[in-house]
Amino acid sequence: MSAAHPPLRILMIGFGNVGRKVMEILSVARHRFPGLTRLHPVWVGVFTRSRGALARSAGLDPQDVLQSLPAESGVPDSHPYRTTLTVAEAVQQLDYDILVELSVLSIEQRGEPVVTWVREALGRGRHVVTANKGPAAFAHAELSATANRAGVRFLFESAVMDGAPVFNMARHALMGSRILEISGILNSTTNYVLRRLEEGSSLAEAVAEAQAAGFAEADPSLDLEGWDAAAKIAVLANVLLEGRVTPPEVARTGITGITPADIRRARDRGCRLKLVCRARRTETGVTARVAPEEIPLDDPFARVEGSGSILRLETDLMGPLLITQENPTLYDTAYGVLNDLLSLAAPV
Repeated sequence: MSAAHPPLRILMIGFGNVGRKVMEILSVARHRFPGLTRLHPVWVGVFTRSRGALARSAGLDPQDVLQSLPAESGVPDSHPYRTTLTVAEAVQQLDYDILVELSVLSIEQRGEPVVTWVREALGRGRHVVTANKGPAAFAHAELSATANRAGVRFLFESAVMDGAPVFNMARHALMGSRILEISGILNSTTNYVLRRLEEGSSLAEAVAEAQAAGFAEADPSLDLEGWDAAAKIAVLANVLLEGRVTPPEVARTGITGITPADIRRARDRGCRLKLVCRARRTETGVTARVAPEEIPLDDPFARVEGSGSILRLETDLMGPLLITQENPTLYDTAYGVLNDLLSLAAPV
């Protein structure tokens, strides 16, 4: 390890599929990814929602963490680095450089308690990397201002479109250009379900298939009722359009009311039904909506298949830009987190 690439002391909150994949990539599979040589993580704490937590100021052995925190059980009582600290206490007390926050979005609690954890970490002068949509959807302006005052960064590339470089592109490749309008297909479950409805499946059958494929939650209501899409367009509106939109303020219609007759009518008109997110600047502020729309077959949005996504950005200086993503995997989401970590690592 060179002086130019110092270790990054990481406190990780949330150790589900994405957290495990990030740790695996940076430890047991590291030899496969030479582009990550600048990252030298020291895991000072790993906290889960229900399986316990580990903490060690000198750093945890990642292979031991992966073995001690399997998906089906928790930390053994006998583990030497088992801790009884709560997440809030860990955020306030442990010595770390970066909070990596990978827990689950809560619409009902307006992003809490994650928003508070992020606020506390930034206030302590710690960087934050999160894949959770909640902080940027409910408190982007406040948290960004806190980060700026403390001289640290608040990053969330995986919050929308997994690891696709949406925010990095806007930050670095669109300097001087003002984004005026955003539209996209951003929820994998509804995109898959609508396609299967076109093919004759029932809603229940299509949802079960999406769950079996691993991209629909056990409770798919946040997807089907448009809440996940509303959170994503709120993040985009707040970050790219400088809005102050929260998910409940997004005009929202899900897909649970769509019938086979709706599917047939769209098809007869040469269209496909898609759940489309939109946000734009207006004279009175930023507005956002999520709703099913009939999309002509020759439109790029109509060609988004499976669990893919697409985003269109319209600016004042350039023609529309499209970012597409084909059937992302855990590696895509993990890469968004790794990309944020690379942004915080010492430059080459």
